[in-house]
Amino acid sequence: MKAKHRKILRAIFARPTRANIKFADIESLVKALGGEVREGNGSRVVLEISGTREYAHRPHPGKEAKKYMVEKIRDWLIDLEVTP
Repeated sequence: MKAKHRKILRAIFARPTRANIKFADIESLVKALGGEVREGNGSRVVLEISGTREYAHRPHPGKEAKKYMVEKIRDWLIDLEVTP
């Protein structure tokens, strides 16, 4: 994992939850962890690591993931035992 991905992972686990994490960076992290990002209908995205899926919506018109989405991704990563 590159330093950029470690930085994104620390940002996801930061408290209080940050609202300035770009969704594209989250997708990049998933790919770096050996996962897959698949497009769904509209802004829907499927993030998958080791057969475990998380469903998300790409933010629009902005680029930053909402706080609730960052928390959802954090919980998913904890379930997968991925921590900073």
